[in-house]
Amino acid sequence: MPPEVIYYVAVSADGYIATADGRIDWLTPFETAGEDYGYAAFYASVDAILLGRRTYEQCLGFGTWPYADKPCWVFSRLAIQSSQMGVTVTSHEPREVLASLQARGLRRAWLVGGGALAGAFRAQGLISHYILSCIPVMLGGGVPLFTPGGGQQALTLLDSRIYSNDVVQLRYQAAPAPDYYSPPLS
Repeated sequence: MPPEVIYYVAVSADGYIATADGRIDWLTPFETAGEDYGYAAFYASVDAILLGRRTYEQCLGFGTWPYADKPCWVFSRLAIQSSQMGVTVTSHEPREVLASLQARGLRRAWLVGGGALAGAFRAQGLISHYILSCIPVMLGGGVPLFTPGGGQQALTLLDSRIYSNDVVQLRYQAAPAPDYYSPPLS
């Protein structure tokens, strides 16, 4: 069975995960002491990290590499080098990378972002769960939650939580993608 892919992300009320120049400092007012929005438990539950190149480069700017204890795959069409231990830069398609994770016995992967990579995974029906922390801010533009593409997808709400600072976290399970390659029923 291929690994579960969970898109766990903060999103503005108007559907953006970063400003047009890739900044996420608009999240700073919502980083409160003692509240991690379930992050620690979620992070402990995943075996692998999936990032797009721009998200990877942004994470490098944090100083300390935040995923040092997990194997990471960075999707990039550009030939980039990584100096981080446990980071694999790949130009392979998402489905191929998931086959590699499965071969390694990895069962749950966090799709960190960005929107283009999430759009590619969604278009291929590879995201099994969505954990969206909706932040009460309108950015007016920026990096969308997903790039356009892919068809309509049904979701089942598993849980929701409203935090004291008006952040709303929604947990969805994706309906299984149709198997377009199976033989017709007789």
